Amino acid sequence: MADGQDGKDGLEGQEGQDRREANENAPDGERLPTRGGAELKAILEALIFASPDPLTPKAMFKLLDTEPKEDVLAALAELKQEYERPGGLQIVEVAGGYQIVTRPDLHEWVRRLFHERTTQRLTVQALETLAVIAYRQPITAAEITEVRGVNTSGVLNTLLERHLIKIVGRKQVVGRPFMYATTKEFLIRFGLNDLTDLPKVEDMAEALGLDAPILTERTPSEEMLPLEEPEDTGGGSIH
Repeated sequence: MADGQDGKDGLEGQEGQDRREANENAPDGERLPTRGGAELKAILEALIFASPDPLTPKAMFKLLDTEPKEDVLAALAELKQEYERPGGLQIVEVAGGYQIVTRPDLHEWVRRLFHERTTQRLTVQALETLAVIAYRQPITAAEITEVRGVNTSGVLNTLLERHLIKIVGRKQVVGRPFMYATTKEFLIRFGLNDLTDLPKVEDMAEALGLDAPILTERTPSEEMLPLEEPEDTGGGSIH
């Protein structure tokens, strides 16, 4: 499946390049006008704002396939610089793409508008479990329970339902338990571009009242088995 997708992306990229070259080689009367920097910035701003997920440079190039990539990147850099001005919005890089979001110092005001969502905040127990998964992934439910000292099946179901974690395989031990890891939604929710942006282990441990080694100690490396029975993951059940 991945090879097919890569082939499709390569074909679409080649088609975009062919269109650009055809436009550049066309007679003056038939050549499409080149968009100015201001127009390109406006288009990118609209695309980033309207996209439900972080808009990646690859997606920008695909949508603006008649524009030179260097022009798109230059317009993006100018747009990011403009959003550094004081205001209510900012452009952030998360999960490999870009989003237009409200500034952190204004979140309390925005929450007043969506006050009904305040009840959906993660509990301290869920945050502790999520931290263990983030720093030690992939990890099994039993290993999480061993770290936290309490049963975590209910918390894991909540995190699965929120799409903050996912099942990535089975551990090759007796019982072949599921192994969990964080998702792209986790990166978006916490404003991270990738896992290297996670806070220092010591800072996270101190904030959650955990010992730092708990978040970093790893069990001996085991071969991870692929999911052979997708139906077992239905309903977010924990094993």
